[in-house]
Amino acid sequence: QLQLVESGGGLVQPGGSLRLSCAASGFTLNYYAVGWFRQAPGKEREGVSCISSSGGSTVYADSVKGRFTISRDNAKNTVILQMDSLKPEDTAVYYCATDPLLAMCVMQGGEYDYWGQGTQVTVSS
Repeated sequence: QLQLVESGGGLVQPGGSLRLSCAASGFTLNYYAVGWFRQAPGKEREGVSCISSSGGSTVYADSVKGRFTISRDNAKNTVILQMDSLKPEDTAVYYCATDPLLAMCVMQGGEYDYWGQGTQVTVSS
């Protein structure tokens, strides 16, 4: 059974950092592109970042560029989203997603069939 599990969310002060993990079970995540998405209350889901299957291509939303870094830990079958210089507007539930048909990075959530349950990130003083 293909499963994605996010972890690492929490409450952090503005300017702080969090490290989100997306761990896969039942399949090898290394073979597929992975996207991170977020959804704040009352807002539509938005793409945050994605990474290609090889890890050689990454994309970031303009709102997080220069502050977030996506990477792979193939030994742990995991994709990491390092979030630095967090702002209150980063507050949202963060989801990772993947799809066996995707090797290249895409930021459209509709292209992904497999999603984690989400992890809450709250940035507040």
